[in-house]
Amino acid sequence: MISIIIPTLNSAKVIEQCLTSIRSQNFPQKKIKILIVDGGSTDNTLTIISKYDCLVYSNPLKTAEAAKAIGLANTHDQFVAFIDSDNILPTNDWLNQMILPLEIDKTLIGSEPWEFTYRVDGGFIERYSALIGANDPYAYIIGISDRRNYLDYKWTSIKLSQKDFPQYLKIKLEPSKPIPTIGANGTVFRTDFLQKNFHLDYLFDIDVITQILNNTQKPLYFAKVKNGIIHTYCESSIPKFYKKQIRRLKDYYKFKSQRYYDYKNDLNLNPLHNFIILVKNNLKFVLYTITVIPMLITLVRGYLHKPDIAWIFHPLACIITLYCYLFISCSFLLGFKTEQSRQTWSQ
Repeated sequence: MISIIIPTLNSAKVIEQCLTSIRSQNFPQKKIKILIVDGGSTDNTLTIISKYDCLVYSNPLKTAEAAKAIGLANTHDQFVAFIDSDNILPTNDWLNQMILPLEIDKTLIGSEPWEFTYRVDGGFIERYSALIGANDPYAYIIGISDRRNYLDYKWTSIKLSQKDFPQYLKIKLEPSKPIPTIGANGTVFRTDFLQKNFHLDYLFDIDVITQILNNTQKPLYFAKVKNGIIHTYCESSIPKFYKKQIRRLKDYYKFKSQRYYDYKNDLNLNPLHNFIILVKNNLKFVLYTITVIPMLITLVRGYLHKPDIAWIFHPLACIITLYCYLFISCSFLLGFKTEQSRQTWSQ
């Protein structure tokens, strides 16, 4: 009934907790297929996977987006879930909660948690990401994050039509209007929706949605389920945070020409309009960071709302992110190589 697609590449440190949480679901296990799409792991990843009754596929292109495409091509189940190797399902009822809205409302194309699960014993960067509702402070600051935060308790700052149900929010995604960055970290789709509309080597799930909105000029409906997912993102490793920010930016520029969705712009096709938004968003983030005071205000406000020493990471996260954005963007504009090797990548 559901295929769970997990991209892996040297994921031995995190994959066991992920797989254990899936095999602990009270959803009928015979209806769960786990598809591991591996980018050539050289650590203990494949040995660990062998204990959990998984189907394993090779991913010569190595990226998570390529893995999603391979997994999607090899499933025939009603639903497909994209779960990262550093995700942990927080409750045994998680899969039931995610599928319930899709069974109730056939107009919904998919569902995803509305927050990252906050764990007191999680690493401080994991806790920080849960507190701001994003893995990248840029997304939170310019208002495009898609997980609930502990400052205003909103899951996004984008104005969307939403209908509130006890277990989930039904959101309306409209053509030529901004949409949140749906996808990954526990996103569930109707398989036929994706398979009918996707036939490439790299699957950026938000791009499929964007392309359909542009082509059909009709709205799509999606569920934000009132639960969370654990994202162990970087645990407490600042070097790993830096490396992931660099990788994020390098991948952005590598695939920029192939993308339908641009997280810095909206779906309005007017180039001038989008350029203005780009400048406005980037300037907002730059000023927010270099003037220091706004970062400190967020730190204090956050701590008052949810006391946690992890808030102290916020200024450093912004400074690291600004450096990464400037360094990679300038390298790209000056014609330097921004592609990266994943030969030594690990979670």
